[in-house]
Amino acid sequence: ILLGILNYQSITMKLIVAALLVASATAFAPAATSKASTSLKVSEVELGVTEPLGVYDPLGWLETEPEAFERRRAVERKHGRVAMAAVVGVIVHNNHITFDGYLSPSANLKFSDIPTGVDGIRAIPTAGLLQILFFFALVELAWMPASQYDGDYGVGWFGDNIEDPEEKARKLNVELNNGRAAMMGIIGGMVTECITGQTMYEQYSAGHISPFGDGSGVF
Repeated sequence: ILLGILNYQSITMKLIVAALLVASATAFAPAATSKASTSLKVSEVELGVTEPLGVYDPLGWLETEPEAFERRRAVERKHGRVAMAAVVGVIVHNNHITFDGYLSPSANLKFSDIPTGVDGIRAIPTAGLLQILFFFALVELAWMPASQYDGDYGVGWFGDNIEDPEEKARKLNVELNNGRAAMMGIIGGMVTECITGQTMYEQYSAGHISPFGDGSGVF
């Protein structure tokens, strides 16, 4: 039985690592690609190449499908932004910081009644889930369309338009790398919660670092 559990855990972690590698494989620019600039006036192919990894392309997509780089960079940028918002949301909700009032007056359901962690989505009424999906569609199709690959939606950096190319490149690099960390962080948080049954807050409070322990203590 023990060997079966260990094999299952090993396969699960390998699948998670493989998924992260696939998600990150498109994140870095090819060294031999000609410089292409977007309306951000910063060379996209120079963004995201971070030491010590440099150009990181384990699947070889930059050589076999160089024409798809722009779309994949746009996907990476948008997923990173969503993941950063998700990580902040998890931290806030895990600390039981919620809106006042009712999520669904007809169901007598308050915002504070929604469980923290991944199980919270199951407590949201169907009508509420549909509203979330419709909002996503509005953002994706009209407000911040996925077809706009440069990711510049005219809102600037906290409302300011950065004119200095070096400063803009630095902040865009920060955004890409923070987004990559957030994508791994939110996936890791959800996976370990499903394995341990503890939310991120509960794991930290218990000092529970290893996801394969008994849920209390470091290991």
